[in-house]
Amino acid sequence: METAIYNLEGKKAGDITLPENVFGLKWNADLVKQVAVSLMSSKRKPVAHTKTRGEVRGGGKKPWKQKGTGRARHGSSRSPIWVGGGVTGGPRNDKNFVRKVSKTMRVQALRTLLSRKWRDGEILFADSLTLKQPKTREAIGALTSLSSIKGFERVFTKKKNATLLALATKDKKLERAFANLGNVEMIEARNLNPLLLLQYKYVIIENPKVSLDLLPKARTKLNV
Repeated sequence: METAIYNLEGKKAGDITLPENVFGLKWNADLVKQVAVSLMSSKRKPVAHTKTRGEVRGGGKKPWKQKGTGRARHGSSRSPIWVGGGVTGGPRNDKNFVRKVSKTMRVQALRTLLSRKWRDGEILFADSLTLKQPKTREAIGALTSLSSIKGFERVFTKKKNATLLALATKDKKLERAFANLGNVEMIEARNLNPLLLLQYKYVIIENPKVSLDLLPKARTKLNV
């Protein structure tokens, strides 16, 4: 599996042989969905919080005596059936939404998505993303040049979630240059995850000879 590497002018700068175990996998929708749902659930941070009858202030005194009034029996004015009382089955911010999946499954889902994007022509390899100055105009110029490559015409013009830039190393100057571009996200290659690949249309991998070695690795082979 050989593909071209491009420079920031949108011209071919070399070739690279891609590993079959990363870019040659069959599509596995069940695995990708299970991992994606688990990751999204684990990221969930509940905010809404209701109080039970034991947490609502007041209600310690019995509203009226048990018998002889002709009214229904009540032990507390903070019962869920009273206005101002506690809530039954309401949302709680202490609920745990974490859903665990093995590292092997996460890595396999990541590779499956990379393989699918590669087959769909949505992955571009760049030799370097170094800019002359950490300016937004320089970042726009670089993406405009890359959009001249066949199949990547919308690498910057797509309104939302256009491109994910995977860097070999952290670069604060690049982060500053791309910070004002809302449809572009930047991340280190070692931090790539299935959710980001599902969110963004295109993926530009910088210095692939280094970046591909930094992709998360599984300890054991997953038989799927």
